[in-house]
Amino acid sequence: MAKAKLEYIWLDGYQPMQSLRSKTKIVSDFSGKLEDCPMWSFDGSSTEQAPGNSSDCLLKPVALYPDPTRKDGWLVMTEVLSADGNPHPTNGRAHIEDDDNDFWFGFEQEYFLWDPSINKPLGFPESGYPAPQGPYYCSVGYGKAYGRDIIEEHLDICLEAGLNVEGINAEVATGQWEFQIFAKGAKSAGDQIWVARYLLERVGEAHGVAIEWHCKPVKGDWNGSGMHANFSNTLLRTAGSKEIYEKVLESFRPVIAEHIAVYGPDNHLRLTGKHETQSIDTFSYGVSDRGASIRIPVVTVEKGWKGYLEDRRPNSAADPYKVAAVIIKTVKAASL
Repeated sequence: MAKAKLEYIWLDGYQPMQSLRSKTKIVSDFSGKLEDCPMWSFDGSSTEQAPGNSSDCLLKPVALYPDPTRKDGWLVMTEVLSADGNPHPTNGRAHIEDDDNDFWFGFEQEYFLWDPSINKPLGFPESGYPAPQGPYYCSVGYGKAYGRDIIEEHLDICLEAGLNVEGINAEVATGQWEFQIFAKGAKSAGDQIWVARYLLERVGEAHGVAIEWHCKPVKGDWNGSGMHANFSNTLLRTAGSKEIYEKVLESFRPVIAEHIAVYGPDNHLRLTGKHETQSIDTFSYGVSDRGASIRIPVVTVEKGWKGYLEDRRPNSAADPYKVAAVIIKTVKAASL
């Protein structure tokens, strides 16, 4: 009787950033289909999701991927439900209004590879700083690109798992990297970002390197980390009108606070108006403007105002489910 290892992955209740949790369920003769992944449970009192005297929380499987790092292994992304079967308050995925997958998202996930022995990014000296920013972005070569073996291993296993990674690159700061994931459907995009984060943490374990998701882990003249959200729906993909785009963009202006609330903790440290950002309390947009809150890609204009937009405000520690949910809500309101 064949045995399979199902790794159930979920988000805990820690604040200001939820952490990944996982545990393994062994099943016999697994079909490899999501519908055959059973519901499971866990102790919510150990994850800030339930009191000790009523601690059971449920895990509802929502996405399934092969696990390239394990023999007969599968990665099961789940939603957390309360014991009564309703979405737990920490469950951001349940609030995404995109059942028809009309919204497409491409998330650009930045992060730092972190050397725990000196509590600094990989490539930083024990004392002082490396050379200023400039040579590290999309770099190649010793002394410029740090940790390439780690990010290449991560890329390979993400692709083997069936995640739609569309690219990787070294970022502006020393030890900073990025991967990009695209999906047709906001829930799928969020699932894949979280599973990719999970796999990166696993790779880091094997190399003795931590993954730093905080948006501004190094103070001073160093870029922070974002999770830029590229998004479209049928309206944006077929608009053919600058006026329609401006209507959608203007709908973001009065809800700055609502968006910033879910765009990741400590974003005031990153959204300063410097290092390719707009100030946290200001809303702006512009064609090919990486200093704007929302960038209008030049390709969207060249195609006759048919395409997508890039919200540059979400940071590297943001929950992609919550980011997608609030963007969808705002765009739908503009489309009424």
